[in-house]
Amino acid sequence: MAARSDSELCEAIRQAEATMRAAMAVQLKAIAEAERRGLHAEHSARRTEVWLQEMLNIAPGEAKSRVLVARMATERTTPQGAPAPAELPATAEAIASGAITLHHARVIVDGVRRLAPISSIDQLEQAEAMLAGYAIKFSPHYLARLAERTRYYFDQDGAFQQEETQRKIRELNYGTAADGMTVINARLDRETGAKFRAVIEPLAAPSPSEDGEHDPRTAGQRNADALEAVLDLAIASDRVPRSGGQRPHITVTIDFEDLKRGLASAEAGGLPGMLTATNQPITAENVRRLACDAEILPIVLGGEDVPLSIGRTERTAPPHLRAALLHRDGTCAFPSCDRPPGTPDAHHIESWIDGGSTDLENLVMLCGHHHRAVHNRNWQITMVNGRPTFTAPSTVDAVRTPRPGGRPTGIEQNNILRRTIPRPRPPEATEACA
Repeated sequence: MAARSDSELCEAIRQAEATMRAAMAVQLKAIAEAERRGLHAEHSARRTEVWLQEMLNIAPGEAKSRVLVARMATERTTPQGAPAPAELPATAEAIASGAITLHHARVIVDGVRRLAPISSIDQLEQAEAMLAGYAIKFSPHYLARLAERTRYYFDQDGAFQQEETQRKIRELNYGTAADGMTVINARLDRETGAKFRAVIEPLAAPSPSEDGEHDPRTAGQRNADALEAVLDLAIASDRVPRSGGQRPHITVTIDFEDLKRGLASAEAGGLPGMLTATNQPITAENVRRLACDAEILPIVLGGEDVPLSIGRTERTAPPHLRAALLHRDGTCAFPSCDRPPGTPDAHHIESWIDGGSTDLENLVMLCGHHHRAVHNRNWQITMVNGRPTFTAPSTVDAVRTPRPGGRPTGIEQNNILRRTIPRPRPPEATEACA
């Protein structure tokens, strides 16, 4: 293969696909005949798909697809030896010609089976022929959407009743696992599911790293990060129901001595704090990060768990200061950040717990991803001429070259142009005509 040209490789792939489709068409006819003869019973199997699964060592779903398609979309032979047309003739013809795959055929079979209880024979024939025709052009995923829309067209009352039933059986359950993580399980009706996807998917889009590498997060991790961003938006909103006259907030309790030990060194032996909403422990280092922004209320306890002090409300950036930060930094000041828009955190350059002030010179906007990176990987942030500058740890950049952050401004862009493009020389003066 290595010696073949690009066009030869493409042709080899096409020929292999055509061969596999032709072989599948032959196998489907053989499966249909085997089922007519009842071969599965001779091999002590309860059903044809179980016998096929064991004989071919294929997945149960794959075996079921082959049997269903063979049963409904292949020509048969009657016990008297006469040929009998397929139940789905247009699909059978497309399979025999190699125009569609097994997955296309399974979508058509499922679509027709859902239509059968609520459609006339003519409607079923029209729907099957239409789906088989479009299967030649479109993917199985798109074809499944077309089949579902066809069902809605033929049975609008039934579709409405199904939507109402989905609304009644909706559910969302959550709990705390043994390791302290929150486990969520949900079944959402169509409307709520569409809202969920519309909010989650843009926030869960992959984000390449600053060096151009692919996003290392799994799809599940990206979805979890997107849900976190949605919760940040909800907590920051004034429209979320209040409890005790306050906006939703997270309360963290921690002993003062444990806080000092935990921030001094991970090996200092300080005990963790506690998230009061879930009664789960949390490290002092994460208390430091949480205290940067959002409605999180650190309560520092004495030896008898008596509050010594409660976090000052000035800890969080007020609206006018956040507006100034967004103007200066954008949604994230970290160099080359291209995270999807969300609710950024106003990070204290000198930690609020260490006495850092909540003002423009000590705050920088960071997205959730880079907020964690700054805390966990010890990035250094300094203010140079009123703008944040980031210095990577030696594990990331051995030279530790400072990198300007924040949102580029028109003035900075003009300065770049002046440095790189010479100013045009003015035209020489000429004497006026007499």
